Amino acid sequence: MKTVLRPVRAIRPWLWLTLVFTLVTCSPRPTALARVKTTGVLTVATTNSPTTCYDGPTGPTGYECDLLQGLATSLGLRLNVHFVGNSSAALAEILSGEADIAAAGLNVTPVRQQSARFTKPIQYVQLQLVYNGDDTKPADLGDLRGKLAVPAGSPMSERLAQLHSRYPDLSWEEVPDESSEDLINKVASGDLDYTIANSDLIAIDQRYAPQLRVAFDLSDTQDIAWALPPGPDSSLFNSVQAYLAALGQTELDRLRDRYFGHVTEADYQGVVRFAADVQKNLPRYRGLFEDAAERYGLDWQLLAAIGYQESKWDADAVSHTGVRGIMMLTTETAAQLEVANREDPAQSIRGGAKYFQQILGQLPDSIEEPDRSWIALAAYNQGLGHILDARTLAAKNGKDPDRWVDVRDTLPLLMRQRWFSQTKYGYTRGREAVNFVANVRSYYDLLNWISGGGGLTPSPDALTASSVKSAAAEPPGRSEDVQQ
Repeated sequence: MKTVLRPVRAIRPWLWLTLVFTLVTCSPRPTALARVKTTGVLTVATTNSPTTCYDGPTGPTGYECDLLQGLATSLGLRLNVHFVGNSSAALAEILSGEADIAAAGLNVTPVRQQSARFTKPIQYVQLQLVYNGDDTKPADLGDLRGKLAVPAGSPMSERLAQLHSRYPDLSWEEVPDESSEDLINKVASGDLDYTIANSDLIAIDQRYAPQLRVAFDLSDTQDIAWALPPGPDSSLFNSVQAYLAALGQTELDRLRDRYFGHVTEADYQGVVRFAADVQKNLPRYRGLFEDAAERYGLDWQLLAAIGYQESKWDADAVSHTGVRGIMMLTTETAAQLEVANREDPAQSIRGGAKYFQQILGQLPDSIEEPDRSWIALAAYNQGLGHILDARTLAAKNGKDPDRWVDVRDTLPLLMRQRWFSQTKYGYTRGREAVNFVANVRSYYDLLNWISGGGGLTPSPDALTASSVKSAAAEPPGRSEDVQQ
């Protein structure tokens, strides 16, 4: 039987439209994970803050930024950081679809959990009321004698609403366009009487403004986490959770130490003196630090921080052990570095820069920044051999010899015979090296802040003797019982 092939009649236009509509409506919508992998970009809404992300010399950096970069890399994506004004604005970005993740020091609260999905915690904080040390410390919320302001739609405003029944006369202003750091800055400058903020941010800002004080805690510990949009699509959320779980608590602790491990080391009188010395003494030597840094491929502000820790930028400084000059070089080290006159500022700074660069070059390639610089600082203080001993001992104790946090914890062991007897170079003042690194890091942060025009840089003339004395006597962060 012969088969006859009949011509196919043209499909009418409306049938084409029906077919296309059927295909589109029946095709599954791409998941959030598939969508970002298709675009190749992970967009994150964050705030410009020392606890989250901020513009560094090579681009956005900071505790949360480093974590986010690791997430993006693990997913094979490029990280796109979008800075917004405050944490509430960051949450709005994910709800509107402008961002995939909100990572802005977000406190996890019952109200926020109704509109967003939160990951496992990456940090823990308390809400604290902060005031200016030139004013009287309030005993509780009922004892406030001035204006209290908090960011609108924030956990701080939520907490005040919860406590209002206990303090019916309490009033406060909710500011829509300012962040916690903006309001802390106003308290430091005397333009605002009180604000409430996260404890980690307050601890950092107190180094730049020693007149800031904590009156009391206003909450128990709260989780800080990332937020993603709500809904049935859990693809991207599950990938973020898997990344954080694989990272582990130990790695989170190490990363936190990179950014916050030295925060409590600077005393408040020291901060005030440093600010004064930056204005009075640094201009004499800044050019020398910059020239030496350029010659040896270093950061001049880190060199200046080393010099300040060593001598307070005093070219005539002499220690009880005989080291001299701005960079406090020994006779032997000066000879090796061809420094003829240790008390000559140019020679001393150039010699210190060369010495630090040599140490950096002698460390194993497996040590990455910023751990490399911190470990090199310890070697600058105690000698490379002792730091290599500490690395070996750290490895024996199951720690990571390439991480400063693990080397830091091991160094004090070299003051005890049980441990230094196992090493090649023997006893050293390991705790001194730990303090040296912490102080240099603090001075380095302060110098970066001052050079960048940070708003919380203390003005020595603006700080009264009473506020400095009070700050030294009562360290900020010490607080009364949590007000429930």
